[in-house]
Amino acid sequence: MMKNILVPLGLSENSVSIARLQYVINFAKELGGTVYAVQVFKELPRSSSLPSVNKTLKDISIATIEEKLDAVDKKGVDVIALPLEGDLLEAIPEFNLKHSIDLIVLGPESGNIKDPYFLGEISGSLVKKTEIPVLVVPENYIFKPISKILMAIKSGIIKKQSTLSPVKEILNTFSAEMKLLQVKTTEFLPEDAEFHKDLAKLISSFKSSENGTLFQGVLEHLNENDPDLLCVFRRRRGFFAKLWEENVVLKKDFESRIPLLVLKGAR
Repeated sequence: MMKNILVPLGLSENSVSIARLQYVINFAKELGGTVYAVQVFKELPRSSSLPSVNKTLKDISIATIEEKLDAVDKKGVDVIALPLEGDLLEAIPEFNLKHSIDLIVLGPESGNIKDPYFLGEISGSLVKKTEIPVLVVPENYIFKPISKILMAIKSGIIKKQSTLSPVKEILNTFSAEMKLLQVKTTEFLPEDAEFHKDLAKLISSFKSSENGTLFQGVLEHLNENDPDLLCVFRRRRGFFAKLWEENVVLKKDFESRIPLLVLKGAR
């Protein structure tokens, strides 16, 4: 269940969107979850640091987070200001071990059409390296109940049953329906046509197409389906597969104007 939702602040000039914070809170309210608003602070080197100075840095981080939270309607949701020391890519997994984070919510690098990046270095690294499901919410996207989900896949094989848990909970919470789009690229294998039984139970309709990439297939069918949420898997031979050589994701390779749920590797 998605009870603990983490949203990092300050990854880019666009990542502290009040609209996105409000989206996360509204989303958490529907799920009955807790929101952890995270900002990283750097402690001074141990050899020369003073406890009082580092405490001040932590307090400043808390005050910065709470200032941003004052601008949103918490709607009765438990929203916790969480300063984390050090590097975000290391701090989140460490925090996850103790608190079991169920979802990380990120924003795209920038809404500026001149910015070439969909995901920047840090956000791209989080999607690439973490085992926690990630929801990427576009800039200024206003929350609305999720009624239609489009799941885009290359392969129907899923070896980890827990992989589907986030989308199952969203479907149940919002009484939503999910359409499955299987994109057959040149890398398509006969065994990819087999669907995991749990996945088969979740879908209301199925369609396949032949495209050069999964993204091309998504673009072709996105307007036709008009979903509230796009769902993909992060696999070695799946969505973003060609992008894993770099941590950033370019808009020319992928861009989504609706929330994008990236589920952890399914195989």
